[in-house]
Amino acid sequence: MFAGSGSDGERAAAMYALIGTCTLNDIDPRAYLDYVLTHIADHKINRIDELLPWRVTDKLHTLASPPNPGA
Repeated sequence: MFAGSGSDGERAAAMYALIGTCTLNDIDPRAYLDYVLTHIADHKINRIDELLPWRVTDKLHTLASPPNPGA
C-alpha cells in the first residue's frame, strides 16, 4: 500500500483497524460509525469505552435491522 505521507498511512491504518474490528465482531462498519458519530457528542469522556464496537453490537443489530414489509 502506498500513502502520500506518514500521517496518511497512519490514518489509513486506523480505518483498516476499525473496519477489521467491526468485521471480526460481525458489525457493519458503516452502521457502527453512524452510531458512534451520532452518540459521541453527548457521551461522557470517562465512559468512552462504552462506544467500542463489541460494546454496542446489540444496539447496532437492532438499529440496522430493516423493517419487514410483509409483516
